[in-house]
Amino acid sequence: MTGSTTIAIEGREIQLTNLDRILWPEQGYTKHDLVEYYGAVFSFISPHLRQRPLVFTRYPNGIKEASFYQKNAPQYLPEWIRTFAWAGSKGIKHYVLVEAQADLIWLANQACIEIHPWMSQTFTIENPDYIVFDLDPSEQNTFEEIVSVARLLKDLMGKLGLDVYLKTSGSKGLHIYLPIVPRYSYSQVRSFAQMIAQLICNVVPDIATIQRSLQHRGKRIYVDYLQNGLGKTICAPYSVRPRDGATVSTPIGWQELESIRPGDFTIRTVLERLKKVGDLFQEVLNDRQELEKAIKILGISQRSEL
Repeated sequence: MTGSTTIAIEGREIQLTNLDRILWPEQGYTKHDLVEYYGAVFSFISPHLRQRPLVFTRYPNGIKEASFYQKNAPQYLPEWIRTFAWAGSKGIKHYVLVEAQADLIWLANQACIEIHPWMSQTFTIENPDYIVFDLDPSEQNTFEEIVSVARLLKDLMGKLGLDVYLKTSGSKGLHIYLPIVPRYSYSQVRSFAQMIAQLICNVVPDIATIQRSLQHRGKRIYVDYLQNGLGKTICAPYSVRPRDGATVSTPIGWQELESIRPGDFTIRTVLERLKKVGDLFQEVLNDRQELEKAIKILGISQRSEL
C-alpha cells in the first residue's frame, strides 16, 4: 500500500495519507507499517488504554526529524473519537481516549508513534491503579546490571507480599508495574514508590540511584519513581518507540530476563509472540493489590502521607 487511500472500519471511514512516508530510515519502515501494526495489535493494547487520558509523541517526518508531544486533542479530531477534559495548572486540556480500533488507526495515520497513558482511569482520575518503577540505565550500564536491579526490586516486593509485573521499555531499560486498588492518592503512591526505590539504591549504591540529573546519577541506573504523579505518563504496553528497529515496549515473564534483550521486540516480531504467549500484562489489569500490609512491614509512620 502506498500513497493515500480510504478504508472503512467499524462503520467509520478513515482517510489514510502518505502511507509510503519513511518513519524509520535505517529499516525503511513506513507509516503504512505503523498503521498496520497498531491495527493488528489493537485487541492486546486496547485494555491498557481504556478510559485513560492519552499523550502521544508524533513524528510526522520520521524518527530522525522533529517531533512533538500532543496532550490536547487537535481541532481536526474526528467527532467520533471521544476526549476527556481535565483542568490543570495551564488550563483545560482535552485528552484523547482510545475506545475502538478505528480510533487507534486514525491516530497512527497522524504519525503518533508513542502512546503514553495516565496511570489512572477517568472514573478514578485522582487515584492511580498501578505504580511504575522505570529502570533507566546510563550508557555505561550493562543489561545484566539492569536485570540485577529488577530482580532485587521483585524480591523486595515479594517480601512485602506484593506481586510485580515486567515489561521492556522499548529502549534500553525495564518497567516494573505494581497494580493497586485505586483508592490511594498520587502523593501517597509516590511516597511509597520513593521509599522502595531508595531501599533498592541503599542495597546496590554503586549501580542504582534515585538522582534524576545526569550529572549526579553518573554511571548508574536511575530508578525513576517520579512518574507516579497526576498527569504523568509512561509508554503503554505494546507501544512502538521512536528507536532504530521500531522497537516495542513488551511485557515479558520474569523467567525470560536472562534470555532476552530489549531490542528483540519490534513491530516485526511482537505480533507473532502475542499469538504464542498472549498478553502477559493481563494481570496488571486484574491483580489489584492493597498497600497497607507493606506499609506496616516497612514501618511507615502514620503521620506520613501514607
